[in-house]
Amino acid sequence: AMRHLPYFCRGEVVKGFGRGSKELGIPTANFSEQVVESFPSDISTGIYYGWACVGNGDVHKMVLSIGWNPFYKNIKKSVETHIIHTFKEDFYGEVLSIVITGYIRQEKNFDSLEELISAIQEDIEEAKRQLDLPEHLKLKEDNFFHLPEGKIVNHH
Repeated sequence: AMRHLPYFCRGEVVKGFGRGSKELGIPTANFSEQVVESFPSDISTGIYYGWACVGNGDVHKMVLSIGWNPFYKNIKKSVETHIIHTFKEDFYGEVLSIVITGYIRQEKNFDSLEELISAIQEDIEEAKRQLDLPEHLKLKEDNFFHLPEGKIVNHH
């Protein structure tokens, strides 16, 4: 899982399945299919953590799911970022820049929505702990997060 890390990625935020906020109370930002398809094909599915920045905003801790969401039986692979920060409004259409710095666990199925939510909360706590470590913290300041004005760079 770690061979591609840290992994830098940038793309537009698109409407996802609308489940994160509504069913889980854990809003996620979804990348378009093109961005998802640009990920290394051999990157392991599962739960990751790292840093995220919307537009030219602040850099926040995040948890990321790459995969098929077994609980929801998706047919398309998705990359969903939960930014550990409360935003006042949606940011569809904005550019999301992320740096994936570490891996938490494999994807798995859950018997209930409660179990899924509880696992995600644990992932968030784990991400917060890991991102306070110096080797992860230093990536928060990476120049990647400073978008040149008016220039949107897709990918690296």
